[in-house]
Amino acid sequence: MQTEEDVVSMADSTITVEDIEGELFKIERIKDALVRKESELRYMMDDIQLCKEITRLKKELQKFVSIPDKDKSNEDRQREEELLQQIQKLVETRDFLVDDMEFERLREREEDKEMADFLQTKIPDRSSMKTHNKNRRMTSRAQQTSSPYVTKTGVTLLKECCGFTCSIM
Repeated sequence: MQTEEDVVSMADSTITVEDIEGELFKIERIKDALVRKESELRYMMDDIQLCKEITRLKKELQKFVSIPDKDKSNEDRQREEELLQQIQKLVETRDFLVDDMEFERLREREEDKEMADFLQTKIPDRSSMKTHNKNRRMTSRAQQTSSPYVTKTGVTLLKECCGFTCSIM
């Protein structure tokens, strides 16, 4: 017959199940933040690539636009039209990217609100509330200095890039 003292645990005996659950919860939140950051950076990389390609095509288009119409060959006119269509397609793709990024930002905001509401109902006692508020304040500061900054930077990058490279359109 085994007694409770005979049971050997891999966990430190001073750590409670609640401590472990709390650590797991923190790790899960960190993982979520990293996944969001990765997604945001991917949007930014896609935007940069699209802007580079739009800029390259516009430079090529500018060569054809600078040729007087009477001096353009049929091939020149055809290439000019192809370039316009390619640029328009890339601008539309970029617009979709901006809309998708905004949708993601709003979805994440809603998820954060739902998580905050869940935590309000999940943490009933006062001692846990102090820890929760401390963690929540830290998260809020991180969101204020990181997420909106990056999101704002990403959106600013999109608008500035679009305003600069898409000015011909």
